[in-house]
Amino acid sequence: MSPLKPPVARRVAIVAGARVPFARSDGPYATASNQDMLTAVLDALVERQGLQGPGAVGEFVAGAVLKHSRDFNLARETVLGSKLDPRTPAYDIQQACGTGLQAVIAAANKIALGQTESAIAGGADTASDAPLGVNDDLRRILLEARRAKSAGGRLKALARIRPTHLVPDIPRNAEPRTGLSMGEHAAVTARAWGVTREDQDELAATSHQRLAAAYERGFFGELVVPFRGLARDQNLRPDSSVGKLASLKPVFGLKDPEPTMTAGNSTPLTDGAAVVLLASEEWARARGLEVLAYLTAYETAAVDFVQGDVVQGEDGLLMAPAYAVPRMLERAGLGMADFDLVEIHEAFASQVLATLAAWEKQGLAPVDRARLNVTGSSLATGHPFAATGARIVATLAKLLAERDGPGRGLISVCAAGGQGVTAILERP
Repeated sequence: MSPLKPPVARRVAIVAGARVPFARSDGPYATASNQDMLTAVLDALVERQGLQGPGAVGEFVAGAVLKHSRDFNLARETVLGSKLDPRTPAYDIQQACGTGLQAVIAAANKIALGQTESAIAGGADTASDAPLGVNDDLRRILLEARRAKSAGGRLKALARIRPTHLVPDIPRNAEPRTGLSMGEHAAVTARAWGVTREDQDELAATSHQRLAAAYERGFFGELVVPFRGLARDQNLRPDSSVGKLASLKPVFGLKDPEPTMTAGNSTPLTDGAAVVLLASEEWARARGLEVLAYLTAYETAAVDFVQGDVVQGEDGLLMAPAYAVPRMLERAGLGMADFDLVEIHEAFASQVLATLAAWEKQGLAPVDRARLNVTGSSLATGHPFAATGARIVATLAKLLAERDGPGRGLISVCAAGGQGVTAILERP
């Protein structure tokens, strides 16, 4: 028997995307679950692209960072509750803030290898409906009661329950290895790279102004699906300015002599969902669907933010894209000047500015700010953790499709746990 020939990688097309307007936590989506939001965007994509038929899509891959036990098999349960064919296989994925982009990459790999012709990928997160854990002491008592061999044994265990045991474990916005929040980690990096308050506020104001302009020109008409009374991202402040942001008090790095990070130049806790339709060129052509762009390269990286060079800024929690992007560009034979558009997830303005400085330190050309996040990014839209990557992919693909000629775009997403997920989109 002759050995199987390795598959020839195919180009992976980005065909369409959909998302709900992102909402601030404890706002309009306070009672919406991950599945509610994910189903809403999946249904919208299915309807808009005519994907209701049997076997229309090869598979669905999505994830959430903040998950309840009821979110077990989230992607598959979303399919079963949606307008997509219930025979569509689905699976979950999670890589903190990189989840949405990593879901896109996972789907793209199967398409590139010919294992499927099409897939939908994305994610959802609700900070409003964050899971509350049972107090660990209470959990241990309940388990002991369950293991007891007699009614007396169970009663003896349950008799040890005290009022303090009824206080739930509330999720903490902190890294398990350090106990520091993402904002506090970002403050350390901002200080190490000498990022100024003025530069952070300018980047934040620009993000809001560009997002507002994109809405005004109708850019998001095909991407954003109204949901629970929202038609635009709730965090958007069209009148944002450096002057207004300068009036806000710092909220992170308060032990520094001159703290620089405020609620205005940091991303708020957010609820939302986003998905992307990917396919082979043949699949899209057979259905008369336009290819917006192609996903041509991707790279992940991680830093040692616990024992590494954190004080000097090289291994800050959110600095992994500083390593992933140069590796990806070297492998692709490209430089920063080869990109018409650059999309950097704005977890914090300081993190974006530190990443730009780190790329230059590694020998990459400076990023033209006129090409950076041209329709705004997370500081203005908000950041539902697992949804951000899919939002950025769909946005960048449409931006490339709007151009008169060929174009190339770079995506950079930092993530908790000291990780980074990056990718390249092209339109020939």
